[in-house]
Amino acid sequence: MRVLPLLLGSAGLAAAVVRVGRRTGVTDDELAAVLPGDDVVPGARVVMDRATTLPAPPEQVWPWLVQLGKQRSGWYLPAWLETAIPWARRGIRTIDPRWQGLTVGDVIPDWGGADATFEVVVLDAPRALVHRSTRPRRHGGTLQVSWALVLTPVPGGRTRLHLRLRISELGHRAPALITAVGGLMDEATVRPMFAGLRERLAYSRKPTVPVTDAG
Repeated sequence: MRVLPLLLGSAGLAAAVVRVGRRTGVTDDELAAVLPGDDVVPGARVVMDRATTLPAPPEQVWPWLVQLGKQRSGWYLPAWLETAIPWARRGIRTIDPRWQGLTVGDVIPDWGGADATFEVVVLDAPRALVHRSTRPRRHGGTLQVSWALVLTPVPGGRTRLHLRLRISELGHRAPALITAVGGLMDEATVRPMFAGLRERLAYSRKPTVPVTDAG
C-alpha cells in the first residue's frame, strides 16, 4: 500500500521537473504567444520560456540586453553571487557605449564552447532581440538554436521580459532526459541573470545626491 503514494510522489516530482525545465515565470498566454524569431528554428522540438517583470521601462532595459554577452558586458548576476567570481569575469554594472552599436548580422561569442557563437537576426529596439546559432552535434549533423529576448511595457513604468530558447532537438539516445536536464540548467542560468539585471536597473535609477560645499 505504501508503494502507490511513493509512485505518485515520484510522478509528481518528475512532472514538476519537466515543467520547470520548459517554463518558469510565464503565463499561459505568454507561453502560447508567437514571438519574434519563432520562425528561425521552425519545428523546434525543444522550447523553453522564461519571463520576469523588471522595474524600468523597455527603453531603459534595452541597452543592458544589447551589450549582454561573452567578451562584452558579461552575464549579469546579483552581487551576493558575484562575490565568488573573480573580478575579471563579473558582468559589468554600467552601460558601456562600446557595446551599444549592435546590428543584424553581428556575431557574438557564446559560453557554449570555444567556437560557439550567436548571430543577431532580429534587432527591433526596444522590443525584440533575437539570436541564432548552428552548432555541430557529437553524433553528426547540426543543432539549430534561436534565443529571443522580447520586451513588453507594463503599467507602472515596468517591463515584462520574455526569453524564449528554441532548439531543433536535444539528446540522441535519451532526448526526454537530456531535455529535462538541459531545461534545469537553463533555469539555473537565466534566473540569476534576471536577478542581476533587476539589481543593475534598480541601482542605475537611484537619484544622484548632489555634493555641496559644507563651508
